[in-house]
Amino acid sequence: MDAFSTLPLTKPMIDNLGTMGYHRMTPVQAGGLPHVLKGEDLLAQAKTGSGKTAAFGIGLLHNLNVKRFRVQVLVMCPTRELPHSHRNGRGSQGP
Repeated sequence: MDAFSTLPLTKPMIDNLGTMGYHRMTPVQAGGLPHVLKGEDLLAQAKTGSGKTAAFGIGLLHNLNVKRFRVQVLVMCPTRELPHSHRNGRGSQGP
């Protein structure tokens, strides 16, 4: 698996990922993150715990422009439980 340092992320972002325990991308992250970082849409399907949340969340944070005070991203979740876990931060915990 590839290291996050192979992606065009800022050094602070890579350092923060390491602090959170993210050192190598899972297959869904390696396949999805390059597209998300380019601003492309991503539709991914993988098992629970495969890293899907980080696959879109890392790209979301990287592309977010804090000076543009308006909606910049839309995350669609297929079930009620998944949005609750994302809202409560459980989807953003390290591996």
